Amino acid sequence: LIAAPVSGAHLNPAVTIALVIAHKFSPSLIPLYFSAQLLGAMFGAGLVWLAYKKHFDITPEAASKLAVFCTSPNIRSYWHNLITEIIGTYVLSLAVLYMAEPEVGLGALNALPVAIVVLGIGLSLGGPTGYAINPARDLGPRIMHYFLPIPGKGDSDWKYSWVPIVGPFAGAVLAALMYMLFTP
Repeated sequence: LIAAPVSGAHLNPAVTIALVIAHKFSPSLIPLYFSAQLLGAMFGAGLVWLAYKKHFDITPEAASKLAVFCTSPNIRSYWHNLITEIIGTYVLSLAVLYMAEPEVGLGALNALPVAIVVLGIGLSLGGPTGYAINPARDLGPRIMHYFLPIPGKGDSDWKYSWVPIVGPFAGAVLAALMYMLFTP
């Protein structure tokens, strides 16, 4: 609701790509929006670190600290984790594409059904990957985890970081193609 009047609530680079492919957003704005999305996610992660700094200082488990910043699968199987991210972002992107239709959209309330879709994705697919469904949501905080002085934080799990980037972009592209196939 806050970002919608300014940017159309583009908080997710994968959804932005879906909108570009479906001819609902200008490709020339991609660099600006991607930068803002990533920097916004990093800024948010920095605020979380500040708000919970004392907790980070006394929490001994490195994995618990990392989980605050980025996604991690319960069972690491790159192929299955990737498929989960593709499915989740496909569903999210398709919902956003259809909500962007003027005759379907709810104006300023468009965020509400999208939030319900995100909740459904989280409840159904959150277990296998922690459901990033947004490359900026995972990468921005992961970068902050790497740079912030968090005692005993461990590594930032860069081996897994490609899954919440590639999966959401693939899901968004597939959703945009499906949308274009079935929408006149």
